[in-house]
Amino acid sequence: MAIVAVKKIVKRFGDITAVDHVDLTIQEGEIYGLLGPNGAGKSTMINILCDMVKRDSGDLWLFGHKVNKIGKKEKEEIGVVPQNIAIYDDLTAKENVMFFGSLYGLKGDLLKERTLEALAFVGLLDQQKKLPKTFSGGMKRRLNIACAIVHHPKLIIMDEPTVGIDTQSRNQILNAVKKLNSKGSTIIYTTHYMEEAEHLCTRIGIMDHGKVIAEGTCEELQSIVTDRKSIVIQTGIDQVIKPESLKSIRGVLHVTIDEHVVTIECPKESDCITDVLAYFAQQKIVIRDIKMQGVSLETAFLSLTGRRLSD
Repeated sequence: MAIVAVKKIVKRFGDITAVDHVDLTIQEGEIYGLLGPNGAGKSTMINILCDMVKRDSGDLWLFGHKVNKIGKKEKEEIGVVPQNIAIYDDLTAKENVMFFGSLYGLKGDLLKERTLEALAFVGLLDQQKKLPKTFSGGMKRRLNIACAIVHHPKLIIMDEPTVGIDTQSRNQILNAVKKLNSKGSTIIYTTHYMEEAEHLCTRIGIMDHGKVIAEGTCEELQSIVTDRKSIVIQTGIDQVIKPESLKSIRGVLHVTIDEHVVTIECPKESDCITDVLAYFAQQKIVIRDIKMQGVSLETAFLSLTGRRLSD
């Protein structure tokens, strides 16, 4: 069953068309990644699904039913984790979750039970009596998730839930997303971290200039770009590598350096590896490992949009 289906959705802000005749279908049980550079229209699309923004035209189906206006019944089946943390600093962690649970219609013993369950799920049960103002950024984001899942929603919309947090909290949130999905929740997930999309999402839609320009699994999106390959080189510690020098080599299209790993993208038929290895030898840069691989999801994204995810 399609949990979400939109057809020809349009939203304009004055002369700007933020969402331009978008068609989208998300099946039950998916973790659907909605990716796009800044200004692509994904936040507006998310806000339409959350009933925060009214669409100008187009049709919307939720949980198999066509809806003209998202009503109380549909809202009680949706959990929203906004990009901007939406919790109250003057309420304890437990009080925050109970407050949001009550908004979704929970009450009495069931509300108390679900509150403790949600706090335990995000690893904050032992912090239930503390105020969020004493929490780290990662703990606040986990509390944000607890508030969104306390009512056991069928659909969870997560808008960049790991932005600006430490690695440990980020890993806890990614594991929580997978557990929520395994328990039956369908998840719409936006992120500026490409590796999260690759790790989590069963299917991905790429938006740009208000349109969904490509859609599919990671493998399907990668296969769109068939004319490139990557050379991945692991170097020694404390090696100084100038990406601009590598970019000047004939055939090199893009260079990414992540700690001691250099990824060089080039045309599939290019033989630039000879010149690349010559450069490393000339600069006396130690090569620990080298391998060739197909294009990454980030390469496919860059090819489709002309921009990086963080642009």
